[in-house]
Amino acid sequence: MPAKSPLITVSDLSALLEPGPPVPAVLDVRWSLGGPPGIEDYRAGHVPGAVFTDMNTDLAAPPGEGGRHPMPAVADFEASMRRLGVSDGRPVVVYDGAASTAAARAWWLLRYFGHTDVRVLDGGYRAWEQAGLPAEEGSGSAAGPGDFTARPGHLPLLDAGGAAALARSGVLLDARAGERYRGETEPVDPVAGHIPGAVSAPTTENVAEDGTFLPKKKLLARFKALGAGGASEVGAYCGSGVTAAHEVLALSLAGIPAALYAGSWSEWVTDPSRPVETS
Repeated sequence: MPAKSPLITVSDLSALLEPGPPVPAVLDVRWSLGGPPGIEDYRAGHVPGAVFTDMNTDLAAPPGEGGRHPMPAVADFEASMRRLGVSDGRPVVVYDGAASTAAARAWWLLRYFGHTDVRVLDGGYRAWEQAGLPAEEGSGSAAGPGDFTARPGHLPLLDAGGAAALARSGVLLDARAGERYRGETEPVDPVAGHIPGAVSAPTTENVAEDGTFLPKKKLLARFKALGAGGASEVGAYCGSGVTAAHEVLALSLAGIPAALYAGSWSEWVTDPSRPVETS
């Protein structure tokens, strides 16, 4: 049997939400750098039964030396997912506004911590609305308690040293906008530039105008042109480990396994001894 795709269409999700097991846990992960808070979009309208998932508290530890969105502690992530209704034997669907940039963070964390059935709604809530499917407004009802057990280590993870080494020996993709990679601007972090040897690969080029992922052949061609897809190991980073998860998801769709540097640039620049490249 072919492996299940990490993506799900709005029509397939709508069918899964019909009465009868197993109805998936649906997580609304709408978030954008600099706001406004995604909870406002959630209250204005969301997929029926979806529960709001906070990027800063459910999907990350408090900011610090580990970056702006450090990996959550095992016990904290497990508690958050249980509160949101996630169980080991229950499918999970995650979505955000459209391009799956934030939803991919939830997908990656759940997969890393051992959940085996997690899919991303391709095109996000925009696709759901455009399909004319029903929506709920307001704060939603409390999710039933889940029994998810977090077991870390199911996807490859890089620390700063591993990312530096991979940039020399393999392919390290920088998922941020090109101008941030080149050091022309840095709207969030205190230092501009990129990890020496990294390759610019903005996540915006993984999706079509409507926010859905490009077909596998186009993704594969894109990553091969960037040096990935051969024998070399591949990794990805971004500003704080959010859009890099989107890059890892796109690489997965292309059939290319990749590691995530979760601390990313916001962790890298906390140590002034780490080199910075601009070009």
